[in-house]
Amino acid sequence: MFDPALFKLPGMRRLAVILALLAVIEGLCIIAQAYFLSVAIVGLWHLHQLATIVRPMLLFALAWVARQLLVVVKNKLMYPMVERTSGDLRRQVMQKLYKLGPSYVAKTGTGNVVTTALEGIDKVQTYLMLVVIKVIDMMVIPWVILIYIAILRWREALFLFAIFPLIILFMIILGYAAQAKADRQYEGYQRMSNHFVDTLRGLPTLKQLGLSRQYANNVYQVSEGYRKQTLAVIKIAMLSTFALDFFTTLSIAVVAVFLGFGLVNGTIALLPALVILVLSPDYFLPLRQFASDYHATLNGKNAFAAVKKMLALPVPTDREQLGTNAIHWQADSTLNLQNVTFSYDQHQPALQDIQIRAHGYQRIGIIGASGSGKSTLINLLGGFLTPTPGAGKIEINGQPVTHLSQRAWQSSFFYIPQNPYLFHATLAENIAFYQPDAGLGAIGRAAEKAGLTDWIKTLPDGLNTAIGEGARGVSGGQAQRIALARAFLDDSRKILLFDEPTAHLDIETEAELKKTILPVFDDHLVFFATHRLHWINQMDYVLVMDHGKIVEQGTPAELEAHQGAYVRLRDEMVGVV
Repeated sequence: MFDPALFKLPGMRRLAVILALLAVIEGLCIIAQAYFLSVAIVGLWHLHQLATIVRPMLLFALAWVARQLLVVVKNKLMYPMVERTSGDLRRQVMQKLYKLGPSYVAKTGTGNVVTTALEGIDKVQTYLMLVVIKVIDMMVIPWVILIYIAILRWREALFLFAIFPLIILFMIILGYAAQAKADRQYEGYQRMSNHFVDTLRGLPTLKQLGLSRQYANNVYQVSEGYRKQTLAVIKIAMLSTFALDFFTTLSIAVVAVFLGFGLVNGTIALLPALVILVLSPDYFLPLRQFASDYHATLNGKNAFAAVKKMLALPVPTDREQLGTNAIHWQADSTLNLQNVTFSYDQHQPALQDIQIRAHGYQRIGIIGASGSGKSTLINLLGGFLTPTPGAGKIEINGQPVTHLSQRAWQSSFFYIPQNPYLFHATLAENIAFYQPDAGLGAIGRAAEKAGLTDWIKTLPDGLNTAIGEGARGVSGGQAQRIALARAFLDDSRKILLFDEPTAHLDIETEAELKKTILPVFDDHLVFFATHRLHWINQMDYVLVMDHGKIVEQGTPAELEAHQGAYVRLRDEMVGVV
């Protein structure tokens, strides 16, 4: 019901000790509150003067105020810890995502990543804020109250001591049922997120194919499934709340019966009997508060488990085999891959026996049918995927490395995917992503080279216009130009990795963008994955891929003369029979 890993978070144990001490003091305040209230009631019962009631009522009010202040203090102590922890987790998740690369996003789904990195962390924050204090209160306050009740009358204390674990056992059983339902609900939430993101991305294509209405039924089925899973969790939560209220109320009633018999038999005075009766609901209160918040934080617990699972994923080691400084790629630099293999599941290779030798400022095109391995090869070249250990070798400028997830290598290239990510920031800040200290003049010149000048003139604040999520929308062509402006701004990176940058653009937009992209190729090593063959005429060398293998490579003229896989692929794409 509670994840012990929470107490392993930095600073949590020290805070837990402080919260436990405050819980002891709160328990004493509860006892004082019950005692002075009982003294006032007994005084009224014995028809004492009202003046004699004022002092115990003032002390009762003081104890009540102190109890409420302790709750505020505990929340004040917990909030900075929760803020710091959630911020650290968010940074760790983003750093982990950067290390895992786009292959992880493609494998797990964009919706899953967004759910974990954004909404998941928010749920973890709620989980920490609600659960930690409640758990410590449940572990401390009942014991303080129970010890005091035992001093007054051991029989009732023994009954309360015996019934408490039985109620907890029953709640654990319901808790496991709720956890199973919540797990399915969280999976359904992630699945719905994936479907939502995929639908948004593919909506133009679905409209062109006339499948948008048909796909709407799929979206409905996914959301309907999530609704049913949510209702199942709510049913369990209502059942457990009812059962807890029933058992605690019944237990208090049994204590009241015992005290009533004691009063009739004269074995207990009215004051201690009333104190015990007033304390009995507070004895169960921490358990009831924990149970009420437990169901509200199940998604937070699942999100915390998902974050821990992501952070525990292995990442490449030995990332400084080339040193820490970026590689200065020059006309005589070389990259050599021999017999390199990669597999996603350690069984079926996604890339097999990759042979590539790049020299100086080459333009290397990567073509193949959908699913042939073009994006996987780009991710391997970018160091986002780690090749199978012991299979083949990789050399940069003659120096062998175990993988390309080297800090020096990754600091030397630009990666331009199909959909460049735009941060919620100004246009200038987005362009200066790799060069955050660049001035507006340099950013403006980079934007001009990328063909953004006319568009920037239409923006209300020019380069200072906010774009990205929740701000001004940007078209696909404009997003690609912003990515190119990043490359123009930082001319120290001489390696470019393009992963089908024009795949989702119409022909007219692509033709305009091509005029901007081609000048970027000068004095760069370029790997350009595409399925549009008009780019091949701009390449010096071409890799033809099929089912994870490079089945043919050479200059466009050599491949044309060979009449092999390249010609067959070209004929298929242009519809030649």
